[in-house]
Amino acid sequence: MVDAPPKLTMPVSERDHIQGSDSAIVTLVEYGDFQCPHCSQVHPIIQDLKKQMGDRLRVVYRHFPISSAHPDAQLAAEATEAAAAQGKFWEMHNLLFSNQFALDYGHLVRYAAELGLDVAQFERDLQDHVYADRVQEDFSNGVRSGVNGTPTFYINGVRYDGAWDFESMLRELEKPLGVQIRLLVQEFTRIQASGSLLLLLATVVALFWANSLWRESYFHLWETELAIILGNLSLSEHLLEWVNDGLMVLFFFVVGLEIKREVLEGELGSPKRAALPIAAALGGLLFPALFYLAFNLGGPGVSGWGIPMATDIAFTLGLLVLLGSRVPLSLKVFFTALAIADDIGAVLVIALFYTAEISWLALGVGGFILLALIVVNRMQVYNPLVYAAGGMALWLAFLLSGVHPTIAGVLLAMVIPNRGTGDTKVFLAQCVTILDDYDEAPEMVQEGALNSRQQAATQTLEAITERMQSPSQRMERNLHPWTTYLILPLFALTTAGVTVGADFFSSLTNPVSLGIIFGLVFGKPLGISLFAWLAVRLGIA
Repeated sequence: MVDAPPKLTMPVSERDHIQGSDSAIVTLVEYGDFQCPHCSQVHPIIQDLKKQMGDRLRVVYRHFPISSAHPDAQLAAEATEAAAAQGKFWEMHNLLFSNQFALDYGHLVRYAAELGLDVAQFERDLQDHVYADRVQEDFSNGVRSGVNGTPTFYINGVRYDGAWDFESMLRELEKPLGVQIRLLVQEFTRIQASGSLLLLLATVVALFWANSLWRESYFHLWETELAIILGNLSLSEHLLEWVNDGLMVLFFFVVGLEIKREVLEGELGSPKRAALPIAAALGGLLFPALFYLAFNLGGPGVSGWGIPMATDIAFTLGLLVLLGSRVPLSLKVFFTALAIADDIGAVLVIALFYTAEISWLALGVGGFILLALIVVNRMQVYNPLVYAAGGMALWLAFLLSGVHPTIAGVLLAMVIPNRGTGDTKVFLAQCVTILDDYDEAPEMVQEGALNSRQQAATQTLEAITERMQSPSQRMERNLHPWTTYLILPLFALTTAGVTVGADFFSSLTNPVSLGIIFGLVFGKPLGISLFAWLAVRLGIA
């Protein structure tokens, strides 16, 4: 799940200072600091936006004085509230931004006189800090709403993280329909269980489709053959196989990146921490198989012992997320690690025991490719294209070997660089130097075009921001929405279409069905609990 931008925790109301019509289709809320130089630079842009959009835009200003950096910001904010009590908030607001370097008490009183305010009342309000609580209320709400500095903007209640220039903000504000659609999408992704809801919906659709009048079209669709042909080389699979053996590799790649992150810097960073979910997962794999064998030992279905071992990680974590804040964070971390270990164990079982024929040549090629990627990692090569090409080759080798190709996704994740971010202070100093140089660069050759110095500065900034995140972090962040909102629902749509015929319920009493049911319903929780308890008692975890 991708984190959506934060929302306002306190909706716009009569308490706010508002410019514009209540019927405006777009509301722009600014959290600002009167002594912040960035707020001063953006102030004329906001004025131009109001002129450009007219009644379609209303602007709201809220206080966020950062007193540690701007000693006069708090008093300036109180001064605007004192002016507001006399009906001159926006006049004082504009005057302070025009005189940003003179916001001490004496100057504030002078500005009040210029605006024709009752100066004696104004001074009493400032001296008694009558409006300090009002300013603090704005500040506290800003903190809860995710204000990350000044200025911070919210468009229709959702934080705007784009560029502050006039064209960028106008493009965002002038698309009310686009804004509404984007907000709906963001609102959906903000729901913790949004991916699980899509998964559930895809499952329901698959079950309905497979048992409807159009059931033949369901199975015919996934049996459609799709081939990739390059000269004399061709790769042909059914759509179902492309999903299971192709797209799901990306899912396991993301899972592998999550495992690596947790091992290197998270809750699995020490052997004892990692031992508990691994031990629990081992019990959760072993006991379902034993329960299954208890019903099928010596029978024709004995070879199916691996079926109840796997618990689908997507559905499992989805159910946990649906419980929201009622589940302790420590339990979520434990269960996530357990589900990952469980899933990897199940894939290994498939690869080792349910592969009809293994091509050792292809497997050897895959091992060589993996070794080459490890060498590339050790050489500190960070270009993602190198790992993408190597990953494709690794996947193809595993696919041709007969071993389940999703293992290639987990192995590839292990060799993706996870370098540190370096010295943050040095990066910050470099950014400031570049921006100063950018600002002092000669005038643009033509409107909308950057000169060579500005282009070089922009490219350097891009390189710096890219350097601040490791390749594994970027890949996990970029691929997570695709796996959550496309690949997993598509996986459920292709595999959950079980036909419920007249003999469905009678088939539940045969040994294979009983072994699967008892293995999952009773064996799974028993094995997880027992092995977790033993790991703690033995001092392993």
